[in-house]
Amino acid sequence: MLNGLMGCNKWVKQVVNKIKGVVGPRQLHSTRRLTPENGATKGLILANVAVYLLSKVADTKFIRQNFTVLLDNFNSGRYHTMITSAFSHKDFLHILPNIIALYSYGKRMEQRFGPEFLLKLYLAGAFTGSVSFLLHRVFLALSSKDKQSCESDRSKLAAYGASDAVMAILMLDTLLTPVNISLGKFTIPAHALLAGSYIWDDIQKLKEDNKISGSAHLGGAAVGIITWAWLRKGRL
Repeated sequence: MLNGLMGCNKWVKQVVNKIKGVVGPRQLHSTRRLTPENGATKGLILANVAVYLLSKVADTKFIRQNFTVLLDNFNSGRYHTMITSAFSHKDFLHILPNIIALYSYGKRMEQRFGPEFLLKLYLAGAFTGSVSFLLHRVFLALSSKDKQSCESDRSKLAAYGASDAVMAILMLDTLLTPVNISLGKFTIPAHALLAGSYIWDDIQKLKEDNKISGSAHLGGAAVGIITWAWLRKGRL
């Protein structure tokens, strides 16, 4: 699995390099070089909508093999699904909140840091969320074998959706927008509490083995937190 992850990392770098060629050079904090306005945000939304529409007409097996995170896909060398799964959705009620969040927070992130930054953040959130999901599924599969569980093999469950990538954007935006509430002599960092609530909610989903993948969300959240820390240290 480690060799596979290294292969995925090289593939992601190739994708990012291609994106750089399309987007072109920019200043990190420039917001005036973006043409058209919010182009990366709109492009990501269109890509999500296009894959969603494709899933309604394409063969189910094709979609499962190319647009979902699944241990079988990973073991079969379909590493592209670590990224493409972040553009696939089950139904309209699945894609709608992700599109709304992507437009609201992605637009603001792109205006602040530029299109390349947003694209990298989205891809990093998608990739890390997929890795987190797979590791969690491996753990569950091993645990069920140890306990001789009669349940169906949970390692065969697939994950898809933009929520892990969107979570990376949402978490970073939350941490970059400090909101302090003063209560007498005490100051409460509301933005930190909000970020913590996201993480707590996903941990609860992990405990419940919810249909909503808390593990993938946590992977995306980790990308947002790490990016925020690097920005504070001036590494990005």
